[in-house]
Amino acid sequence: QVQVVESGGGLVQPGGSLRLSCVVSGSIFTIYAMGWYRQAPGKQRELVARINNNSVTNYADSVKGRFTISRDNAKNTVYLQMNDLRPDDTAVYYCNADLLRRDRIRSGHWGQGTQVTVSS
Repeated sequence: QVQVVESGGGLVQPGGSLRLSCVVSGSIFTIYAMGWYRQAPGKQRELVARINNNSVTNYADSVKGRFTISRDNAKNTVYLQMNDLRPDDTAVYYCNADLLRRDRIRSGHWGQGTQVTVSS
């Protein structure tokens, strides 16, 4: 079993900051890529940022320069620092982990999501 748990969401005013965290635990051999996705009401889930096991990152154009993804391999944790938040960043943010389980099966796992609301 693999568990993916996000935290750090909340309500913030425009221009504010939040830091999301995601911890992956369970029957893990190694984690390849970890990423943050978001889904706003009535819209499809979209990639926000992704980081691989060589710390190579990629970002959606809409968040470049404002969001930073990082990971702590020792803690199986990925972070998303979000600055200069805008109302259109409002969404449920999901963490995804692409990993190799201890039974040597590669699989992707999603967390339950954390709500981020940007509003005055």
